[in-house]
Amino acid sequence: MQGHEDTYKPNGAFGKWMDERLPIMRLLHGQVVDFPTPRNLNYLWTFGGILTFCLVAQIVTGIVLAMHYVPSADAAFDSVQHIKRDVNYGWLMQSLHAVGASMFFVAVYIHIFRGLYYGSYKAPREVLWILGVFIFLAMMATGFLGYTLPWGQMSFWGVTVITNLFSSVDEVIPGLGTLIVTWLWGGYSVGGATLNRFYSLHYLLPFVIFGLVALHIWALHVTGQNNPTGLEVKSKSDTVPMSPFAVTKDLFALAVFLILYAWFVFFAPDYLGHADNYIPANPLVTPAHIVPEWYFLPFYAILRAIPSKLGGVIAMFSAVAILAFVPWLDWSRTRSAKYRPMFKWFFWLFAFTCLALGYLGAMPAEGSYVTWSRIFTAYYFMFFILVLPIIGLIETPSPTPNSISEAVLGGDHGGGGHASSDAAVAEPEKR
Repeated sequence: MQGHEDTYKPNGAFGKWMDERLPIMRLLHGQVVDFPTPRNLNYLWTFGGILTFCLVAQIVTGIVLAMHYVPSADAAFDSVQHIKRDVNYGWLMQSLHAVGASMFFVAVYIHIFRGLYYGSYKAPREVLWILGVFIFLAMMATGFLGYTLPWGQMSFWGVTVITNLFSSVDEVIPGLGTLIVTWLWGGYSVGGATLNRFYSLHYLLPFVIFGLVALHIWALHVTGQNNPTGLEVKSKSDTVPMSPFAVTKDLFALAVFLILYAWFVFFAPDYLGHADNYIPANPLVTPAHIVPEWYFLPFYAILRAIPSKLGGVIAMFSAVAILAFVPWLDWSRTRSAKYRPMFKWFFWLFAFTCLALGYLGAMPAEGSYVTWSRIFTAYYFMFFILVLPIIGLIETPSPTPNSISEAVLGGDHGGGGHASSDAAVAEPEKR
């Protein structure tokens, strides 16, 4: 995808002089304007741009908030209230940042499920997918660290519970888990040193994410975008220039996304938070029910579903790590679930499983909630370990079009019956 036609024409003497010495504008024009995108992309492909916007918004609002926040066990809670009440437009910055975290995860979950459904992890996009998993891990770490900063009851006890999980390493190497927990806390209990460490890491990680996103976009522009048919680009007629076509679609989707974002910011800024986090942290009073932010709930349910502390920790981290191995677990030669009738059913069951785990993670760890958590946890891992490889071997895909153009111009009815089912196979890109 790197050999597309370059239409950049520098304007003026300075533009020509700069283009001969440092062709930054030519590079940007080639990657943002001329870059060929499949002509059949739907609105699910706009979430990459939306996520880029969310990342920039979080960094900008985070920098502003960091100018007023005090990372001290005695002053952190009051400094957040000071930002919201006394700092000019501090309420807006705080709401944009807090709601923005949830919007970020809404967009990233849609982005991940779109990739799973349309097979965007298959060759030659394995590195692109793995970089995405690294970004997701970094986002989760940043989100957890940020949740501690308001220093309310749920922040304090969330840190206490989650960091204590590392003590389970003692079951493997005696003393190592306790050493890790002590290092994370900066002492023998959660306190000001813990808050300082988490604050500095929370400030640092978004820039790590930014670097990973740059690599992610680079990898995308090397292999080219996947599309709803799963077919590779075969001719110029299969693509359109990124600008104005894809850019206009991205901007429209972003505008719609911002309406939802703005509704929460201006009308329900605290709706996605937990009521207990508006009570100052008190190490002597434990909340009746400790829960993380909503975007961690499926993994929290998996953690609690396993009776063993160490087993729960391994399962929780494995639930994310297994995503990196999906390109080699799916043995189907057809990319898109659009042409995989059997896989579709298991995929939607998997999507329901993730929603169910999210609900169960918010419930008390007792009775039928634990039973159902174990059932859905079992299917979560079965989907990757058993369903993907087995369905890939036994499933007979539906006929696919011969090209992206045929799918668009021919109404995508299987190419009039003469298309091969191997047309959308996940073969390495030929250069």
